[in-house]
Amino acid sequence: MQTGQPPAVVFKQLRPDAIVPQYMSDEAAGMDLSAAIDAAVVLAPGERAAIGTGLAMALPLGFEGQVRPRSGLAARHGLTVVNAPGTIDSDYRGHVMVLLVNLGREPVTIEPGQRIAQLVIAPVVRAEVVVAEELPSTSRGAGGFGSTGR
Repeated sequence: MQTGQPPAVVFKQLRPDAIVPQYMSDEAAGMDLSAAIDAAVVLAPGERAAIGTGLAMALPLGFEGQVRPRSGLAARHGLTVVNAPGTIDSDYRGHVMVLLVNLGREPVTIEPGQRIAQLVIAPVVRAEVVVAEELPSTSRGAGGFGSTGR
């Protein structure tokens, strides 16, 4: 259950066919981003492309936009976001692009207006950076991948 006022995200349509994102269910975490392209784009296996949404946006200070894959496209076609999650900073005002990659075995066609990714709005915490000669010790220490036994 959300408490308080949700952050206001302002969208600007850069082209008349740009679809303003919306939540597709009452409890969806992400809004769907759609392709605003002049013609279909075919991605061969292993190929990647920047697909425009036709939108620019203004996020409030202290928030980011996370561009994430759509699970249905990933499951059915192996289509995902290359830099998942992609980050849109609150001071960015340019064209929102989605970097897609086809990890499947067959070509995938992206059609104009197709929902291609999700946009999750999330709070950002900026850390204080401290440099030290030594770090506090832990029971794990420098153990890396798989070091916790799972």
